[in-house]
Amino acid sequence: MGTIAEQFIRVLRHAGVERVYGVVGDSLNPVVDAVRRTDGIEWVHVRHEEAGAFAAAAEAQTTGRLAVCAGSCGPGNTHLINGLYDAHRSGAPVLALASHIPSAEIGTGYFQETHPQKIFEECSSYCEMISNAGQMPRLLEHAIQTSLGGGGVSVLVLPGDVAQLDAGPTRRTVLPGGPGVVRPPEHQVAALAERLDAAEKVMLFAGAGVRGAHAEVMELAGRALSPIGHSLRGKEWIQYDNPYDVGMSGLLGYGACHKAMHEADLVVLLGTDFPYEDFLPGRNTVQIDHDATRLGRRTPLDLAVHGDVRETLRMVLPRIRQKGDRAFLDAMLREHARLLEKVVGAYTHDIARHVPIHPEYVAAVLDDLAADDAVFTVDTGMCNVWAARYLTPNGRRRVLGSFRHGSMANALPHAIGAQLADRDRQVVSLSGDGGLGMLMGELLTVKLHDLPVKTVVFNNSSLGMVKLEMMVDGLPSHETDHEHVDYAAIAQACGIPAARVEKPAEVRDALTTALDSRGPFLLDVVTDPDALSIPPHITAEQVRGFALAAGRTVLNGGVGKMLDMARANLRNVPRP
Repeated sequence: MGTIAEQFIRVLRHAGVERVYGVVGDSLNPVVDAVRRTDGIEWVHVRHEEAGAFAAAAEAQTTGRLAVCAGSCGPGNTHLINGLYDAHRSGAPVLALASHIPSAEIGTGYFQETHPQKIFEECSSYCEMISNAGQMPRLLEHAIQTSLGGGGVSVLVLPGDVAQLDAGPTRRTVLPGGPGVVRPPEHQVAALAERLDAAEKVMLFAGAGVRGAHAEVMELAGRALSPIGHSLRGKEWIQYDNPYDVGMSGLLGYGACHKAMHEADLVVLLGTDFPYEDFLPGRNTVQIDHDATRLGRRTPLDLAVHGDVRETLRMVLPRIRQKGDRAFLDAMLREHARLLEKVVGAYTHDIARHVPIHPEYVAAVLDDLAADDAVFTVDTGMCNVWAARYLTPNGRRRVLGSFRHGSMANALPHAIGAQLADRDRQVVSLSGDGGLGMLMGELLTVKLHDLPVKTVVFNNSSLGMVKLEMMVDGLPSHETDHEHVDYAAIAQACGIPAARVEKPAEVRDALTTALDSRGPFLLDVVTDPDALSIPPHITAEQVRGFALAAGRTVLNGGVGKMLDMARANLRNVPRP
């Protein structure tokens, strides 16, 4: 039957796991050796355990299957934490193996001793230590099902000496592989139908929970004649083929979403745990979510509906009447187009000749050239803004980022996990120079595993989002701007083909070369550090603070193809 380490890896294979991300060492050695001797599973060497956790999160989000990372005792454990926070808050089914010091030494202040069960408590739904053979494989199976069933991180702590003990029998439990469908109770569906029929001006706000419910949301919007806004995480699932789109709300938002939400007499939150309550109206709100713990935790509700968005809408649609008054919807579509027309001028003025290069221009060209099923991974900061405004969803593309945890340096390791999940799919990392610099060693991981990741570096030699935050608070930016770094030269030194672009006329050809490359490629684009972005709704105090600090041009930012979409949707507005 072998050792506990061998049994551990056999159970992972039975659960469909194909790789373990980590850095080999000491207390993990029995597990690493078990991976070496087991068919169908590989050890993916990364340069930092944090990157391993990010990579596992991206693999889990693109495949829907369990992904695994590991850290050796002490520092190897603690290096995992940031990536696991990101995975857990993103709902990615990730299992982390945290190996531990020899079991007889626990509690003695031994070399590299930490307390993993305490350390990982906040960034996991399940964290237990395997201390004897009798606990295997039950604890591992329970950890797997906790991650798959609830979405998020499970952690198992395994002392190195325990990993080498003889294992007991391995059960062949059939794992469900994912959660079932949540259908709301009848009285909640009836109450929802009543409110939808009674409201004159309905607005729908979609989050990531609308995944798989695009048709139902469109039907509801058509029945209620309601504009549809979305969060950043909801964008990829709802904005395409959407004649009711009024843009995005939040710190990265644009368009008429905020206005529509605040002028509606009923706002329906669809599968969103949108955290910024200042952007929500705080009244006349209904929320639908499959996770009952999220209901009402962001804003007061008139009605809470516990159910999957698709199932809930399928149940309520036959019960509601077709509205006949398009006034609110048409007014919001016109306002959305007007707002986009207003800001798009900042994007188009001299954009193709502006030096340093406008980052918006890079993102817009990338959107044109990238594959229809590309996976984009996006660094936190200004790269989030350019992705939100320029990457056009179509139902097949994916956009991954640290959207809930907000960590720097996520894009490249996320790209590693997404690419290992499917080597034939185009994966593009939109990396800020600050994020890339933080975990730059993962370029070596890309090269080691010959991953065809395309890394586009928005190199403004600045922490742009931090600069903006300081300026909005009325503070002069300090320690946000740094010396220029030639990341193309660094990539080439790592053995990765690379190019550096400083003129906008070179952008399209350089991106074409990068995307057409069969292997990895890094494109270092020198962009304008003064091209910042402000949200569509800020307070008077923030405006005053910004005016005190701003000595340079700040752009509202262009919106790529969003303006074309808004213009097309205006064709649905009847002419008087």
